[in-house]
Amino acid sequence: MGKGVAGRGRGQCSPCGLLQRQQEDLAEKLDVSRQSISKWEGAQSIPDMNKILKLSEVFSVSTDYLLKDEIELDIPGEAPKVDTDSSFKEVPVSMEEANAFLEHKNQAASQIALGVFLCILSPSLLIVLSTLQESSLLPLSEGKAVGIGVLFLFLLAGAGVALFIKNSIEGDRFHYMEKELLNTAYGVNGMVQEKKSRYQGTYTSQMILGIFLCIIAASPIFISMIIYGEDDLHTALAVPFLLLFVAVGVFLIVKTNIIWDALNMLLEQGDYRREKKMDEYKNENVGQIYWCLVTAIYLGYSFITRRWDISWIVWPVAGVGYGAVRGIVNSFRTKV
Repeated sequence: MGKGVAGRGRGQCSPCGLLQRQQEDLAEKLDVSRQSISKWEGAQSIPDMNKILKLSEVFSVSTDYLLKDEIELDIPGEAPKVDTDSSFKEVPVSMEEANAFLEHKNQAASQIALGVFLCILSPSLLIVLSTLQESSLLPLSEGKAVGIGVLFLFLLAGAGVALFIKNSIEGDRFHYMEKELLNTAYGVNGMVQEKKSRYQGTYTSQMILGIFLCIIAASPIFISMIIYGEDDLHTALAVPFLLLFVAVGVFLIVKTNIIWDALNMLLEQGDYRREKKMDEYKNENVGQIYWCLVTAIYLGYSFITRRWDISWIVWPVAGVGYGAVRGIVNSFRTKV
């Protein structure tokens, strides 16, 4: 629900929201706890019909006014949900499940983004130690310098991969949100849409900053060349700063996109529109057959000719060709 049932009714008497005392007064009238009132206002739970009837009496409004939700929160220009093909089953999503999913995604966003950050930054020490050792500025043998750098690389990369695995396991119960058609409980769409509206500014600013940092990531190398000329030592030492810029930029992009995608999954908007889900489902077998054939062609050609140096071109060509194959298959299905 957009503002929650209690918040919708009370909106007529207090534009700033209930204070704790007001929540207690309302809770006493309805014979519930103050925490229940708070959850209703935050759209974290929904009152039963008896409580809705009491709320309508307390605020002197109709139950229709309290219950209306999706009408107020429709987005201009947003396409309505398409009719569901009878062959596709909808998966029910309760308010509790939706809140649990969003909470998981908020936590996972930071952890996965941190994992990517660590993986990008992992070779930085190896680059620094190797450069200093080659320039005789570090009292370490080449083996020790490389060994320490590689150990640091594996530690950071390993920590990053551990975060990926952890969040993949924890999020397995919500895997259906991405692929299946959702039948959200009453109030879920309003709650999610409100969260999305509040997050819009953060999403835009973090995406802009992340992309900006990735674009200017090479600036430390150019600054080093301007100051020191074509000095291999200073140029190599500027590379870790390049990695740092990229790591921070990608961290912001990954984190904000995971949260944004979670909101779109529940609303079935953007890349998670119903028609796109159904299209992906119908083309699932086409994709499996196509990529198996591409892999067979790649391995067969590479082993027979032993031209591994050029056989990689199969993959970008296959990537472009896959779009064409899907288009042809969809056109054929439409005609049939």
